[in-house]
Amino acid sequence: MYKSTVLSLSLAAAAATLFSPALAQSRFCPRQALEEVTREYILSQTAGSLDPISYFLSYTPAYTENFKSMPIEEGLVATTPLKIDYHRSLYDIFECATYTEIIVTDPSHPYVIGTQLRLFPTPDDGLYIGNFDSIITDEGDWLFDAEGTLQYASQEAWTEIPKSERDSREAIQAAGDAYLDLFKDDSVEVPWGAPCNRLEGGNYTGSGLLSDSCNVDIPCCHELVNRKYIIDEVLGAVSVFLEFGGEGGSPDSHEFRLEGGKLRYIHTLTVTE
Repeated sequence: MYKSTVLSLSLAAAAATLFSPALAQSRFCPRQALEEVTREYILSQTAGSLDPISYFLSYTPAYTENFKSMPIEEGLVATTPLKIDYHRSLYDIFECATYTEIIVTDPSHPYVIGTQLRLFPTPDDGLYIGNFDSIITDEGDWLFDAEGTLQYASQEAWTEIPKSERDSREAIQAAGDAYLDLFKDDSVEVPWGAPCNRLEGGNYTGSGLLSDSCNVDIPCCHELVNRKYIIDEVLGAVSVFLEFGGEGGSPDSHEFRLEGGKLRYIHTLTVTE
């Protein structure tokens, strides 16, 4: 009852804000609703059960792990309880979508997971998960080190950016795209910040200095295609799921934080096994 009431009221309030054609064409939904979905997702993954998130599964979602389709009932979220050491999320109110980074250091099976959820309205003013996509990395994947990922991710500040200082959705996506385009064309201009830190698997660029840079060891001549975006202006961040190396390439997650128009943090997950 709580979820139903809160979501109905939130969606009604959100509808009242759709004052322009651009917004009206988006799948706008309130941040409060997206936060609720994310809480239930975290509870489900902790339990290894779909019960906590079942309210949002009124329709069967298109479920993928590392871009491979499967029934959600057979997925990690439904079958494998995880002791989650850290999680952080983005909320895209204009596309009604979320991104969550999860770190598990359990020595029996560590994971670093990125999950994009895309939601759609139900006839009774609720929401359901239509697309449930997880990139799941573990031992053997690119630079995998859950302990290292936890160490560095937990010391970063992905705090809310004051409203007057926020970059636009377009600027946030453009910054991420510029970095991704650099892998194919080294002439692309990227809005590098200083400092900027990149967490790639468990590897971290920088050591806490103002001169720390993300413009290091970027390989040439790779296409990063089929990009799927989730943008959170409040946090100045964008999650991008893509195929690394062209069509059919490695499942990959890149996440960017922009501060004052400049890249501040980059997180990457790449499945290689």
